[in-house]
Amino acid sequence: MSEAYTNVPGQRLDIPDPVVAVSGTTMGGANYKVLGTIMQTVVMHLRAGQTVYTETGALSWMQEGIRMDTNMRGGLGGILGRVFTGESLFVANFTAERDNAMIAFSAEFPGKIIPLNLAQGQSIIAQRDSFLVAEKSVNMAVQFQRRFGAFFGGEGLLMQRFDGPGTVFVALDGEVVEYTLGPGERLKVDTGHVALFEPSVEFSVELVKGFKNILFGGEGLLFATLTGPGRVWLQSMPMSKLAGAIAQYLPSAEGSKQGLSINLGG
Repeated sequence: MSEAYTNVPGQRLDIPDPVVAVSGTTMGGANYKVLGTIMQTVVMHLRAGQTVYTETGALSWMQEGIRMDTNMRGGLGGILGRVFTGESLFVANFTAERDNAMIAFSAEFPGKIIPLNLAQGQSIIAQRDSFLVAEKSVNMAVQFQRRFGAFFGGEGLLMQRFDGPGTVFVALDGEVVEYTLGPGERLKVDTGHVALFEPSVEFSVELVKGFKNILFGGEGLLFATLTGPGRVWLQSMPMSKLAGAIAQYLPSAEGSKQGLSINLGG
């Protein structure tokens, strides 16, 4: 149906279809659509015998004809990695028992769902908690930042690494901006804004310089430095910043009886 619609009492109730942001086919042959603009969902149609995996609790809906199997994917190393990144110990595998079986996964926060098609030997490094769903052939592992400064970087300490072949869908926060860095070219970024980067990009974290900058700059104590060559993708609204912006309007424990105090500009 189209965006122009009317609902007549006693007749069929129709609402507008969601916007299709992206559509395509995964490397394993599953057709997909990313629906929505701000709160997005990826809907996949799996081939018979095809398996995708995700964290437990990430499923939104699915048709009959898909078998679910929950396990500890990746052995001891994978389990420890998920513990360190704050993720679920278990992953859920979904296997289609017939062709064109439909399954959907939704992002938890406002932002973009991005499909990444990785060739054999191709990898991408992502912020932790970005993983949504991947084909069985994609390997997911923890990426430890070895530089000493990274141990103070919050999001920069532990990241996720995805190795092809196959398609993985990641959920990023806010809008996504891409930069291509030349050899030796550097980009300083608030650590929470780093979404994705190629393995050829060097990642490090350093303290903000200057006593006044630390006390009054309002930008936090740390910057991530990304050094080329390679591509990087930045996200406009990290969840940590969004949560902080919302928190100032929530009632405190002492003032909870008074409700919210929000200035509406009147």
